[in-house]
Amino acid sequence: MSKQKREKFSSRIGFILVASGCAVGLGNVWKFPWLCGQYGGAAFIIIYVICLILLACPILICELSVGRASQKSCAKSFHALEPKGSKWHLASYMMMAGSYILMGFYTVVCGWMLCYFLKFVKGDFSQLNMSKDAITSQFGNMLGEPVMMLIMTLIVIAAAIGICSLGVQKGVEKITKIMMMGLLLLIVVLAINSIILPGADKGLEFYLVPNFDIIAQKGVWNVLFNAMSQAFFTLSIGIGSMSIFGSYLNKERSLTGEGVMITVLDTLVALCAGLVIIPACFSFDITPDAGPSLIFVTMPNVFYQMPGGQLWGSLFFLFLLFAALSTLVAVFENI
Repeated sequence: MSKQKREKFSSRIGFILVASGCAVGLGNVWKFPWLCGQYGGAAFIIIYVICLILLACPILICELSVGRASQKSCAKSFHALEPKGSKWHLASYMMMAGSYILMGFYTVVCGWMLCYFLKFVKGDFSQLNMSKDAITSQFGNMLGEPVMMLIMTLIVIAAAIGICSLGVQKGVEKITKIMMMGLLLLIVVLAINSIILPGADKGLEFYLVPNFDIIAQKGVWNVLFNAMSQAFFTLSIGIGSMSIFGSYLNKERSLTGEGVMITVLDTLVALCAGLVIIPACFSFDITPDAGPSLIFVTMPNVFYQMPGGQLWGSLFFLFLLFAALSTLVAVFENI
């Protein structure tokens, strides 16, 4: 019986958008802005970009090369490529375990994004009578409803599995391309809206002008560690989730060129996410260093005070949902 031919991406832009969809996720739009807020804005960005260039991008290219050379996912790629008698295949077990562990929290947080998107669309936050405490308590109330969170999580899992079941070209590539194009459009619109807010210039200064005194206060090694871990997390490297896309890539493509393109697009989304969040926080006199609660507690307060806040909040969480769901699809494809 002849071996079944492995499906390939139909276009280069399809590969770049799908692979970028795996990289572009909560690390860009949730974690990156509050890390910038905590570790010095532009000064942190400089260190982060250096980590991307020196470490993260080369490792991304290596993962793509392992996938293309083996024509398999990380579960079988090292079995196919390792020299006889070596133990490289042991890495595949850790990588697959990493994918499952990642999905253990990612699916839940993606469900949170869906829940908040629906809350903004329904106008829940606009009915809280200008009470900051009431807006803040919405996050705790959501965490206190396990049934509702389970339903949201199951919806995003079903959506990701459904997309993967349609195949590489008709499912993963076609639908992720639509989500990524929507994501890029939304982030540009949201960034422009934040930049033109009254008082946003202070946020832009914090975000774009390096202040290395903050790095000295926080500790150089602490900042370096966070920048390096963010560089690895944002490109979804180290757990083999990118190698599956290398296995669907034609031999004619340059892996270095594709890896650089993915890194650049991923970084641009992260930088734009900072432009959405940090100027808006400064505009409404809210500190951008709130940590993980920045998205679910701080930003709803920002949108509530903003003209047309219901619309901007809905678009913001739709953007976050697209970013998270594109990563879900990518890692589910790997699994």
